[in-house]
Amino acid sequence: MLAISTALMLMLAGTPDEDMGMARKAYAKCLSDFTADARSRQVSAADYKAGLQPKCADQEAALRTAILAADKADGLKPAAAQADADDQVKEYLEKFTADYEG
Repeated sequence: MLAISTALMLMLAGTPDEDMGMARKAYAKCLSDFTADARSRQVSAADYKAGLQPKCADQEAALRTAILAADKADGLKPAAAQADADDQVKEYLEKFTADYEG
């Protein structure tokens, strides 16, 4: 029974790149939904910026995990993979913040 469950889990799991694609979409959707809500409520730029990252923390964590897995599969060292994840998340946050303020 355990072998069947493990095999099923492996069949349902995507590749690291597929997982990263799904995580990117989920994170971008969360950020976009938060932005649309903040615009409709006319939230100040400072309050928007303060609330953006905490609102999407779960999706950010999933994206970071997916980036680390993909980078590991590509042979990156853990420190480089972590820096890559940090950079990518920072870029998302900066883009959405700049768009909101602009």
